[in-house]
Amino acid sequence: MTTRTTAESSQATPLLDLHALVVAVRRRRRLWCLMALLGMLAGAAVAVLMPPPPSAVTKVLVTHAEDQANDTGTLIRTDVELLGTTRIAGEALKTLKSSQRPEDFMRDYRGTGLTNNVLQIDVTGASDADAVARAGALADAFVADHVRRMKETAKAEAKALLDQRDRMRNELAKVNKAIGDRSPESDPKASASIESLFARRAELNSRIADFDERAAEARTGTPKLIAGTQIVDAPRAVHTSPAKSAATKAAIGLVLGLVLGLVVAAVGTVVADRPVLRREIANNLGASVIAELPRTSRLSLRLWQRKRTRTVRERLTALLVRTVRGSSEGVSLLELGCARSTSALALRVAGALAAEGPVVVIDGLPGSELADSRTDAGGASVVSGEGAAAVPHEVRRLGVGSVAPGTAWTDLHYLGGQTVLVVRAGHGSAAWLHTVARQLADQRIPVIGVVLIDPDPRDRTDGTLWDGLHTALRGPYERPARQSRTGQPRTERPSMSAARVPYSDQEAR
Repeated sequence: MTTRTTAESSQATPLLDLHALVVAVRRRRRLWCLMALLGMLAGAAVAVLMPPPPSAVTKVLVTHAEDQANDTGTLIRTDVELLGTTRIAGEALKTLKSSQRPEDFMRDYRGTGLTNNVLQIDVTGASDADAVARAGALADAFVADHVRRMKETAKAEAKALLDQRDRMRNELAKVNKAIGDRSPESDPKASASIESLFARRAELNSRIADFDERAAEARTGTPKLIAGTQIVDAPRAVHTSPAKSAATKAAIGLVLGLVLGLVVAAVGTVVADRPVLRREIANNLGASVIAELPRTSRLSLRLWQRKRTRTVRERLTALLVRTVRGSSEGVSLLELGCARSTSALALRVAGALAAEGPVVVIDGLPGSELADSRTDAGGASVVSGEGAAAVPHEVRRLGVGSVAPGTAWTDLHYLGGQTVLVVRAGHGSAAWLHTVARQLADQRIPVIGVVLIDPDPRDRTDGTLWDGLHTALRGPYERPARQSRTGQPRTERPSMSAARVPYSDQEAR
């Protein structure tokens, strides 16, 4: 008794294949390079068409009564916010004798805290002189406002201390009046109360002296703070080099355009789901990649590249010639996204076969790529799809067609009983590649293999399917199965081991 084993392998498909994503984005380098170039040109154009307005800058040293070595910049940030108020802007406009609204003037300048005590003021104006005048007026207005606030603070603090001192003096007068001329020795019975009054008088005298000292310090410290707050860098115009500005903005535009292009390419790749790797194309089509043909640029002047491409074409032509020669029925080349390359390839194959006998190339392409091809057919004749019926059966046929959207699938039989798919990498979506494999299987057209056009040069994936024949074809190996619950017959595909055993051996088992 022989037991049939079925080899089934399930490979989990990742949600996002980073390798395929990187390859697809790299293949779309024209897109993100173009967007980077457009961003660079846009940045340079902005620098030329919209030059920066005249500006001036000044620096102010700001001292605070609360300055500490461990200050984190809270005080200077407060000064920056005070600079951006309508009070400061209004005072500066009064100095300039300008009728501009303070709210509008606030948009033309900004303050920046360089250190805990240094404030930088940047101002724009109609001209360099106007910008310098505005910067000076703003600095003077800020210094005056800061000095006024410090004076008011010191005055209020000194007044509060003096008021407290006066209250202490009034209380001291009451204590002195209560003591009078008495002493602990003159009245032994009231010595305890008299001693408490003396202690209270001493305490009040100490507090009064302390309030006097603190009030004097408050008044004395203010001139130091006022003298420390000053303009340390006189207002001056800031001159910007047009070339430097254009280069800076062009570099910024280049980076932004490049990032945007990469994002657009990545999103487009994920949304479009167009396989690029030979492994994905082979899996989606259910057929192995038997050959590859790199794309060559028409502007390429490197002779070694031309020689290498010519060698690859010759090998591919020889491979297809052997495939067509060994086939008992007609073979077709069906293209997807590479009609011109397929037409040239078909004519080269036909030219090689014409030396052995008559060959007819059946043109089933929707366009005129085959008729416009410059490749010499080498004696082979080219007929349209309508004239395929008039071709004698003893003449070798080579059909050329398309499996692009809109293909008449039932007409593919006239091109050949077997086919070689010529697919450009990254052209068709995964869903359409599945559709092509399904339609060819429904039409009972075996797929010999896939010729990949313009493959990624860094692709190291394997495009060979060891069970590719049974993955792509259903018709020749389908067999009736048990009835489903709906009463409709179903079809099953036998396992690889069962499909490889001849029919007579299976029947004997």
